[in-house]
Amino acid sequence: MWKYEKRLQFPVNIRNKNPRLAKLIVTQLGGADGELGASNRYLHQRYAMPHSEIKALLTDIGTEEMAHAEIVATMIYQLTQGVTTREVREDYAANFVEHTLGVYPQDATGNPFHALAFQSKGDPITDLTEDMAAEQKARTTYENLMMMTDDEDVLSVLRFLRQREIVHYQRFAEALELVKCRLNEENFYAYNPALK
Repeated sequence: MWKYEKRLQFPVNIRNKNPRLAKLIVTQLGGADGELGASNRYLHQRYAMPHSEIKALLTDIGTEEMAHAEIVATMIYQLTQGVTTREVREDYAANFVEHTLGVYPQDATGNPFHALAFQSKGDPITDLTEDMAAEQKARTTYENLMMMTDDEDVLSVLRFLRQREIVHYQRFAEALELVKCRLNEENFYAYNPALK
């Protein structure tokens, strides 16, 4: 199903270490609104979607979110390369004790990634509405992260990821309208449109 290319969707070339920032950015890997949750959400929701073009959209965006998880993990890795023992003690101690400098999916407060971070209800209207909200929450988180740094190497990547969240939101809004247009008007919201 997938063809893996050994290059990132967007280049990550962070020159300055910053373990404190890495500890915040990790939330977009394993946090409730992060990329792992998004990719799993979309790739699992597609099975109950009644329209092939929306199944394809969920597959495309779910796959792209996996690429975004790889970008975020690369950022974390680069931000922690060359840290000193003092920097680890001051800014990265909890992560270091558990994972050394390994990239581990968790949120900014240290809670590990959990499958409860994504939803799949099997109802196209419910799922697409959830997807739109998820993309907006991720956009907000990227904007919040952008306020935490002046490092242009980091900001360029965060801007790219933020922009992709906006595009995904727009595509899910279009998909939701398509589902609503195909509903029986007399039963609008009265039944699960995935059921025949």
